[in-house]
Amino acid sequence: QGQPVESGGGSVQAGGSLRLSCVVSEFTGDRDCMAWFRQSPGKKHEWVAEIDRAGRIRYQDSVKGRFIISEGNAKNTLDLQMNIVIPDDTAMYYCTIDHRPCWIVRVPSNVAKWGQGTLVNVSS
Repeated sequence: QGQPVESGGGSVQAGGSLRLSCVVSEFTGDRDCMAWFRQSPGKKHEWVAEIDRAGRIRYQDSVKGRFIISEGNAKNTLDLQMNIVIPDDTAMYYCTIDHRPCWIVRVPSNVAKWGQGTLVNVSS
C-alpha cells in the first residue's frame, strides 16, 4: 500500500465549504474500506467518515448532514465535501484505503500508513 496524498485544505470561514481529495496511487486489489480521519491540535486521530466495499457510508455524528464522502473519478481516489464548516472542524485531515473491513480500519491505531494530511482551518 502506498502512502496517501491528501489535498484541498485551506482556511475558510465558519459556514463555508471545502472539498478535500486523496489519492493512494500504489494501492492494488480490493478496496474494502475507504475512510477519512482528522487530528485536531493536541488531540489524537479521530475517524470522520467511511465507505465500505458494498458502498455503505457512515459518518461521525458531529459531521452528519454537513460532510459528504465519495469515491473520486480516478482510481484509488477519495473525496470529502465539507459544508457548513464550524471552528471545531479545524484539524489536519487524513485518508486511507485498505483491504481490511471498515470495523477494523475506522480505529485510528489500526491505520497502516498515514499521509502528510491536509490542513483545514475554520475561523469564526
